[in-house]
Amino acid sequence: MSIDVQSAKEREILGMPVSLFWGFVSVFLFMVGDGVEQAFLSKYMVQLGFSVNQSAMVFSIYGITLAIASWLSGVLAEIWGPRRAMVLGFIIWVVFDVGFLYFGLDHKNYAMMLVMYGLRGFGYPLFSFSFIVWISYVSEKDKLGSAMGWFWFVFAGGLGFIGSYYPSFTIPVFGFMGTLWSSLVWIIVGGLLGILLIREKSDFSETASDRQVSVEREHGNRLGELVKGITIAFENPRVGMGGIVRVINTSAQYGFVVILPIFFTQTLHFSTSQWLQIWGDMSISNMIFNLIWGMVGDKIGWRAQVKWFGGVGCAITSLFFYYGPLAAGHNYWVAVLASVLFGITLAGFVPLSAIMPSLAPNHKGASMSILNLGAGLSTFVGPAIVGLLNNSFGVQGIVWTFAVLYIVSAILTHFLEVQKTSEDPRTGLVGHASANERL
Repeated sequence: MSIDVQSAKEREILGMPVSLFWGFVSVFLFMVGDGVEQAFLSKYMVQLGFSVNQSAMVFSIYGITLAIASWLSGVLAEIWGPRRAMVLGFIIWVVFDVGFLYFGLDHKNYAMMLVMYGLRGFGYPLFSFSFIVWISYVSEKDKLGSAMGWFWFVFAGGLGFIGSYYPSFTIPVFGFMGTLWSSLVWIIVGGLLGILLIREKSDFSETASDRQVSVEREHGNRLGELVKGITIAFENPRVGMGGIVRVINTSAQYGFVVILPIFFTQTLHFSTSQWLQIWGDMSISNMIFNLIWGMVGDKIGWRAQVKWFGGVGCAITSLFFYYGPLAAGHNYWVAVLASVLFGITLAGFVPLSAIMPSLAPNHKGASMSILNLGAGLSTFVGPAIVGLLNNSFGVQGIVWTFAVLYIVSAILTHFLEVQKTSEDPRTGLVGHASANERL
């Protein structure tokens, strides 16, 4: 892929390429639209007459397509260019969201809900994760970590922060369906800003004939790397274990948004707006500690942080997220405390993105593909656990299952050691990685 990046390298602000400024804005707005529904959609489905298990199945199908799209976004961005891949993601999101809202929810048609919401799952990874590829080509090497930090900041800020708080104010005014329809405004504005206002080139090469020759010449290598992105998990078991850790990382987060809205509103009698604010507080703490844990991990060691503050920490706080508010009753501030602590420990997994490429230095792209696949699969695994266990074990059994999984992730993290010749005292890993690699 031959993107002209000279102009982008001339100017940057705190690591953000100026030429991609509108791209960062567009991802923020796009993820607000995508996140509007996350903390109340399952509750609304139940109110419409569907069971918790049916709601969980809708989210599980969505998780499968999202995982596939996360996997494909990098490949399509390489083949077509990031702008075209983003356009595809934008169109998919708008078309199938309209189908989900009108043919699915509005008509209470469960089959259409499964199909439309599932297909919409291809949308945001193709839009947002394709933009990551654009960043990687445009940014200077020594600024790439900062540029990626900006991406995850706007991603989390839109999806988790504003996306959670916004409906707490709009639901009392516009209702559930009105709020869901309003998400299209965020998506359309964000999508058009990214597609139309980014001036940086995203074409392969100067001429169509050159592009064709380039594609034919590199087709075999691309196919090989795509295959390697699957087989590396078996050829290098540590990469496979890292992928499992990444699945566990956010599985509880996606499972909690299915079951906890019902628990907090029906059992603990919080209003929907209060629950949305409680969940939004988790997102704020998670955003802030994504940055803090990144610096702490460089001091105490990547594996140590992921194992103790991520794995063990989340095991404790996920249990407290249930037992703390349950013991305190209708106590808003205890609920907020439990939510914030969970968000803090959830961010403890941040150094995993530095560990994974170091596990396979000759196949960093393939190892990162496993990481992205794990991130996508977590959106399926979390709701699937809720769907499988809710009838038999209830919320308590679901929470304990996630806690045990987090302990498993801590055990697996212990074996994520980079096999090199020297030891880096700052990371606690065998072998020394450059600052750019750690970012």
